[in-house]
Amino acid sequence: MYQEFNVPVSYAGAIFMIISAGTIFSSLQSDRLTKSFGTGKVTAFSVLMTAIALWGFSISSSYWMLISWAIPYGLGAGSVDASLNNYVALHYKSHHMSWLHCMWGIGASIGPYIMSFALVNGQTWNMGYLYISLIQVALTVIIMLSLPLWKK
Repeated sequence: MYQEFNVPVSYAGAIFMIISAGTIFSSLQSDRLTKSFGTGKVTAFSVLMTAIALWGFSISSSYWMLISWAIPYGLGAGSVDASLNNYVALHYKSHHMSWLHCMWGIGASIGPYIMSFALVNGQTWNMGYLYISLIQVALTVIIMLSLPLWKK
């Protein structure tokens, strides 16, 4: 990516810092948002934001586009983590929290596999981001369909 955008590798640090700042900000706002909208809606919207940001990464043709898409990515990532962790901690047993984090670990492990699948099969890094974005869209649909269950 850095060669395509003609920037040093170190520029990735700015993208990661923007994502981290957004994650911190949104996780600090998560309690307020959850009280206003509920955990299910906050989770659905947060996953949708990350899906849109990943799609944005997939269509990026410059470093500055990646920078701009890093903002919704970070904001979505922080809210979903804080909101879901709080919900599970309050409503379920500790082994459910372990399963939640286990599933996160599986997703984090599959991401690099999906990117390498795209690259090994002659596709660009853009397609790797597109594939993951589509998975996030599917998760958003599942979460939205499950919203009535969040009230129980």
